Amino acid sequence: MKNHTYNTMKNRSLSLLAVASLLVFGSCSSKSDTQESDQTTNEIPAEGTYELSKTQFESSAMKLGKLEMKDFHEIVKANGIFDVPPGNRASVSSYFEGTVKKITLLPGEYVKRGQLLFILENPEFLQIQQDFLAAKGQLAYLKSDYERQKNLAVDNISSQKNYLKAESDYTVTKVKVESLSKKLELMNINPSALTLENMQTTINITSPINGYITMVNISRGTFLSPTQPAITIVNTDHIHLELNVFEKDLPKLRIDQAIRFRIQQDDRNWYKASVHLINKTVNQEDRTIGIHGHLIDEKLISQFNPGMYVEAEIYTTSASKAALPENTLVEADGKYYALVLDGTTENSYSFIKKEVIKGESNNGFVEVLNAKDFKADSEFLIDGAFNLITD
Repeated sequence: MKNHTYNTMKNRSLSLLAVASLLVFGSCSSKSDTQESDQTTNEIPAEGTYELSKTQFESSAMKLGKLEMKDFHEIVKANGIFDVPPGNRASVSSYFEGTVKKITLLPGEYVKRGQLLFILENPEFLQIQQDFLAAKGQLAYLKSDYERQKNLAVDNISSQKNYLKAESDYTVTKVKVESLSKKLELMNINPSALTLENMQTTINITSPINGYITMVNISRGTFLSPTQPAITIVNTDHIHLELNVFEKDLPKLRIDQAIRFRIQQDDRNWYKASVHLINKTVNQEDRTIGIHGHLIDEKLISQFNPGMYVEAEIYTTSASKAALPENTLVEADGKYYALVLDGTTENSYSFIKKEVIKGESNNGFVEVLNAKDFKADSEFLIDGAFNLITD
């Protein structure tokens, strides 16, 4: 009698345990879903399946998606700066020494080619103008004497010696006038308009290019020596990328390859460029090679300044591959899984957990190496799978 009672109680305990096990493992629905049991199925799903009510699906902002063909790239990482061509950068100085009489420019100001930058003063400027006017006046007399001696020599009236001397004096003075004329042009003084009445002790230094003032090394009263840098100007109309890559990556690089880059101050936005030139010399210190890149959208030039640091990726090869958004995959025990839609009813969704063999990653997408294991129209839970699989 005791054995019969004991066996009966034991059988009841085992039955309760089995029912509890089925309830735990058969469904991943929350307590709130249980309260909606009147609207959803009470069937216990098979192993590896997940049942969701439409209310739960919508309230959790879950999304469905399919396999997409995405471009995957082999990349070479690079870093560098924005720069401008040598012809777009000017270091302004003076050919003549003098004291700065006037300057009003500040770094950041835009100037046009030929615009006045500063005024330089030196009393010695008068001597150059005086020498020019004296030589120019003498030249007229010497030219007349030379032509007269030439005609006399032809008629054997004057000696050849007098003719040669007149020719020499005229030639020497003519060279002197031309030389002083070029010097006046460097001083921004018009030789043709120079007279005794408009000689000056100052000269104007003008901008050789259009651009922005980046540095001012002088002030009023500064004594400026020849070739001493006074002002630096940069024209940003043709800003470009100057990147560095390691020499081991050189065989992968080609002209016109796509470049994707971002600036240090804004690492959320990526911009496009292309390889324009590849340097032929390896830097002996860090074993890198210079890459010259051009922006795809020239309208973006105004957003960047020379000297800005950039991080870049150069796309060396590209291929279109089947892919899913990264959020679709969930890692467990060294493998990756995704939830594939198995069916729907009026009030619920049914998913099956399937393994996905992960390949390369690119721009938020993951290559699916076993894409052939899925139907072409298979739909995946691309947002929310992690919470379901890991619960």
